[in-house]
Amino acid sequence: MAQFVDWDLAAATAGALSKSGPAVSYDDAMQVVSELRALTDEAAGHVTAYTGLSPQVEVPPVRVVDRKDWAAVNITGLKQVIIPLVSRLSGDKPPSGLADAIGSRVTGVQAGTILAYLSGRVLGQYEVFSGNPGQLLLNAPNIVEVERKLGADSRDFRLWVCLHEVTHRVQFTAVPWMRGYFLGEVQAFVDASQSGEHILERLRRGVATLSDALRDPDSRSSVIDIVQTPAQKAVLDRLTALMTLLEGHAEFVMDGVGPEVIPSVESIRSKFNRRRESGNPLEKAIRRLLGIEVKMRQYAEGRKFVHGVVERVGMAGFNKVFDSPLTLPRLDELGDPDAWVTRVHGPQPAIGG
Repeated sequence: MAQFVDWDLAAATAGALSKSGPAVSYDDAMQVVSELRALTDEAAGHVTAYTGLSPQVEVPPVRVVDRKDWAAVNITGLKQVIIPLVSRLSGDKPPSGLADAIGSRVTGVQAGTILAYLSGRVLGQYEVFSGNPGQLLLNAPNIVEVERKLGADSRDFRLWVCLHEVTHRVQFTAVPWMRGYFLGEVQAFVDASQSGEHILERLRRGVATLSDALRDPDSRSSVIDIVQTPAQKAVLDRLTALMTLLEGHAEFVMDGVGPEVIPSVESIRSKFNRRRESGNPLEKAIRRLLGIEVKMRQYAEGRKFVHGVVERVGMAGFNKVFDSPLTLPRLDELGDPDAWVTRVHGPQPAIGG
C-alpha cells in the first residue's frame, strides 16, 4: 500500500514541537489530574439531569493527558481512518519508491507540526476515531494555563470545562447511532471525490496548507481547497450542521448548568469569550486556516439554535433532534429554529399566544 503519512515521524515531530506546559510541582500535577477526574464524574450527573440524556453504552473513564499524549492519541485515531482510506483509494498499490517515501516523510512532519500547534490550545476533546464509543480527553496543562491567564477560580473553571466536554461524551454515548453516522459522513466525503489519486493529492496539499500557515500567516490558501465536487459540498454541509449542533448544545448545557453549580461562572464566561475573540494577526490567520474560526462561530450559532428550539418545545422536544439522522437540523435550519420545529414537531402555536 502506498504510504501517505510517516506516522512515527508525525508523532516525533509533534512531541518535539509541543511547548512545555505551565510550571507545576509533581504533587500539584497529581492534584490536578485527580480533581479533573472527580469533576468529570460530577459534571456527568449535572449534564444528565439537565438534558434528560443518559449513556446507553458503557462509558470509558476520562483520560487526563498532557500535550504530547494528546497528540499521540489523535495520531492513533487518525491512523484508524486514514490508513484504510488510503488503502482503498490507492487500490493497495505497492509503494512507488523514493518519491513515495519522501512524500510520506514530508507529510509526517507537516501533520506533526499541526498537531503540536493544536496540542497547546485544546482544553478537551471527545475523540471518536480510535474506538467505539470514543474517549473523553482533558488536556491538563492547557486547562491550568488558561485558568491562570484568566485569573479564574481553578475548581470553578475546571468544572466549567468538564460540563462542556462531558456533554459531547453524552451526545455520542446516549445516541448510539451518532458515532457511526459521523464516521459514515467522513467516508461519504471521500467517496464523493472524483478519483482516488486526485483526492490523495488534494489531501496532501491540504495538510501542507495547514502546516505552511504556521509559518506564513499571509498565505491565502484555505483548507476548503480540498472540496472539489458538488457531492462533497453536500456532505460538508451535513457535517457542518452536525458539528454546529453538537458544539451549540454543549455551550447551551454548560451555560444552563453553570449558574447553579459554579459561583464564578459569569466572570469565567465573560473572560473566556474575550479570550476567544482576541488574538494577534498570526493567531487569527492560523485559526482561520485550521477551521478554528468556523468552530468559534459554530458555538454561537449552534447555541442560538438550541435555545430557540428549547424555548419553543422544551428540552424533551429538543431531544427529538437525536431520534435519527433524519431529525438532525439541516444547515439552513440552524438559523431558523421554527423551520426545524415545524418539520419535526409540526406547526406550533405562536410563542406567548
